[in-house]
Amino acid sequence: MGIIKVGEGKLMKKNVKAIIQTILLVVTLLTVGLIQTNSASAADTSLQRVKQRGELIMATSPDYPPYEFQVNKNGKSQIVGMDIDVAKKVAKDLHVKLVIKSMNFDSLLVAIQTGKADMAIGGINPTAERRQSVDFSKIYYSGGQSFLINSKDVNKYKSVKNLRGATIGAQTGTLQYGLAKKRIPNSTVKGMDKSTDLVLALKTNKIDALGIEKPSAEAYVKNDPTLKMIPSGYHLNKNDVGAAIAFKKGSTSLVNAVNKSIDQIKKQDLTSKYLASAGKYMKVNTVNTSMWHYWSYFAKGVEYTILISLISTLFGVIIGVVLALMRFTKQKWLRGLAISYTEFIRGTPLMVQVMFVYFGIGVVINIPALLSGIIAVSLNSGAYVAEIIRGGINSVEKGQTEAAESLGLTKSDMMRYVVLPQAFKNIWPALGNEFISLIKESSIVSIIGVTDLIYQLNIVRADTYRGVIPIFVAMVLYFVMTFLLTRLLNYYEGKMKHAG
Repeated sequence: MGIIKVGEGKLMKKNVKAIIQTILLVVTLLTVGLIQTNSASAADTSLQRVKQRGELIMATSPDYPPYEFQVNKNGKSQIVGMDIDVAKKVAKDLHVKLVIKSMNFDSLLVAIQTGKADMAIGGINPTAERRQSVDFSKIYYSGGQSFLINSKDVNKYKSVKNLRGATIGAQTGTLQYGLAKKRIPNSTVKGMDKSTDLVLALKTNKIDALGIEKPSAEAYVKNDPTLKMIPSGYHLNKNDVGAAIAFKKGSTSLVNAVNKSIDQIKKQDLTSKYLASAGKYMKVNTVNTSMWHYWSYFAKGVEYTILISLISTLFGVIIGVVLALMRFTKQKWLRGLAISYTEFIRGTPLMVQVMFVYFGIGVVINIPALLSGIIAVSLNSGAYVAEIIRGGINSVEKGQTEAAESLGLTKSDMMRYVVLPQAFKNIWPALGNEFISLIKESSIVSIIGVTDLIYQLNIVRADTYRGVIPIFVAMVLYFVMTFLLTRLLNYYEGKMKHAG
């Protein structure tokens, strides 16, 4: 036993070393990719690349009416709003097609820094801190800051002074979050990724007030009588109240071209026209807010959730089998690699892995959001499946392998025809649990704009101003999917036992 422990200790040291070397290699590759990208930026081909491609790729977070939000138009989900009209004007002036990528607000600047988008728009304030990381266009709209409160609290919170000691919500990574932290004494600031989640938190009394830009506050108040607006009382410069378009550092030629469009927008006061158009869409949103009216959204979400889960399950099993077999090889470096991979993947959150594949590897290779989600979920699942399969292989009785050897089977044939079939039979319930978990865990891909069930849920919430019912519908749909899969797995488990 002592010899085995010493061997394991040496192997673990090698595994730690392998993990560190892997991390350093990844960081080196990313650094090289960033250097190459920055070199390209130094030559400033930003405008040239857009025109050669014929597309202007824009990143946005469509949950911030009237700036950008999603509506059900002619039975299809479309992103509309003032910012979208501004972007369309820019694309038209550049004689290119506008391509919209949807993602969380706190991922917008990352998207342009890693080359996922040419520009980011979303009511972004060009603060001094942000200017250190990205370039900005001229300010195209100045809206001001406000707070949303519940109508029943209108006498309690008459001004921002009354918010001292209150719980204030703000979108993570926004100016409003920082302002509430700095300028409202003794307050507790809660950050969330989406404004729709914050509005729901306000209406369910999880927060007392919501820091938000004035146009968005006005939009919510007009469409929801349970909400009221109070002025922020902040005294800010134009960079703190204005909205601008963000670009990757060094995109001077593209910024200059966009600024020409912004000059026209301001000269012709087109933002007033764009806001009026957005207001019409928002009024339509409240006509029919039944969940049945949005069945196509939920159906599309279920479709993508099943697609991601099935493909990830298939590749997860393949990766798991390979890793498990590597654990039983005599080659120490293969064994160490399999252990290092498994421990590293299981030791990091799936959300981080999804963002790393999409944004991190995206520095070197541009991978679409759906494919990035499938890759990340597959890699994650493979690590867990590997341990399940390894346990199944170890559960096969030694007499089985001895009998196979006595029949003259090679090790590969023995593993293929004797060990693995029995192992899979033993681990079928555990594999079933992994597949069921995968359906639920795949919801994390919505953070990079993949239109799974959670993504569609957020669209319906933003479109209907109803917070709880869409969540309940999604819960029921997830339950139906997992329940049906459980019944199917139990059926085949019974057949295996009967065959055995």
